[in-house]
Amino acid sequence: MDRPCGPGARLLARCSSRRAPTRLRDEEPRDWPAVHSVHAAAFGTSAEADLVAALRADADPVVSLVAEHDGAVVGHIMFSPVTLPGHDLKIMGLAPVAVAPSRQRQGIGSALVRAGLERCRALGYGAVVVLGHPEYYPRFGFVPSVRFGIRSAYDVPDDVFMALELRAGYLQGAAGVIRYHDAFGRGDLDPAT
Repeated sequence: MDRPCGPGARLLARCSSRRAPTRLRDEEPRDWPAVHSVHAAAFGTSAEADLVAALRADADPVVSLVAEHDGAVVGHIMFSPVTLPGHDLKIMGLAPVAVAPSRQRQGIGSALVRAGLERCRALGYGAVVVLGHPEYYPRFGFVPSVRFGIRSAYDVPDDVFMALELRAGYLQGAAGVIRYHDAFGRGDLDPAT
C-alpha cells in the first residue's frame, strides 16, 4: 500500500507499491511526451493530454506532479486555479489525473492526489474542487460541493462535483458556481477525472 506523501523540494516522496518504490516529483519539460502518453493510455483519447498541454501554457500557477518508476513516468496529476465569481478565494481544481494502465490499483493515483493536495496547501490555497468518481475522492476528504452551496458550471450530478477545504471553514458562506480555466472549454474537454 502507498503511504501519504508530502511536499518537498525536488523529490516529493517515495510510495510503496508491489514492486520497487515509485518516486513522486515535480513535472519537468523532459516529462511532457511521457505525460501525454500516460493520459492517452489511461483515458483512451488524447483529450486529457491536450488539456494538460493547454493548462501548462495558459494557467498560472499549476501544480503538476509525476510518478516515476524505474526512470519511466507512470502517473501524472495537475491542479489549476478555478474561480468562484463574487468571492476572493484561492481555490484549485484537480484535473486531470492519470496512471498508466499497467500500474493502476497500486496506490500511485492516491499518492499523487495526497502529494498534490499538500502542495496546494503549501502554496496557500484554501480549497480544492474535483469533478470525479464519488466512490474514490471521499477517501481524501472531498464531499459534495453542494454542502458549501457551490456548484459546477457543468451539468453533472451533485455527488460527482466535490470540494475539500484545505483550511477549516474556508468555504463558509462562499456559494456560487465554480468556473474552470478557459482551457477546459476547448474541444471536447471537461474536468471529469
